[in-house]
Amino acid sequence: MIRSWLALVVTLAALAVGTPARAGEGGPLSAADRNAIRNVIEAQLAAFRADDGETAFGFASPSIQRQFGNPATFLAMVKAAYMPVYRPREVQFRRLVELEGEPVQLVLLVAPDFAVVTAYYIMQQQADGTWRINGCVLRESADQAT
Repeated sequence: MIRSWLALVVTLAALAVGTPARAGEGGPLSAADRNAIRNVIEAQLAAFRADDGETAFGFASPSIQRQFGNPATFLAMVKAAYMPVYRPREVQFRRLVELEGEPVQLVLLVAPDFAVVTAYYIMQQQADGTWRINGCVLRESADQAT
């Protein structure tokens, strides 16, 4: 069900030398999958900027939707705990790697207070081939926005 976030955060350190992302057993992700993943994240960020909780919630995986139950609760959580995601000053897409068999898109975010964080977007491909966000972990970043 919901993986241990502590274990995930510890494992994120391995992403510094992560392997290229692969789609299931089919080998490396296609350019179309990579673009779709980026588009989902960009669309969710746009929905947050517009305070459109319903649209933002729609980009979350079914398990995340079950966890939060409704768009209002989801948006409230993002506002409270994920300010760099809710209102980024700057967004820079970085590497797409694989972690425990799932693609993880690294995104450098500049928060409203100018703190620089790396967002680790855990992606999940749905049965219909679409991509959804299955979690996001923020870590302080040594990288600087360019």
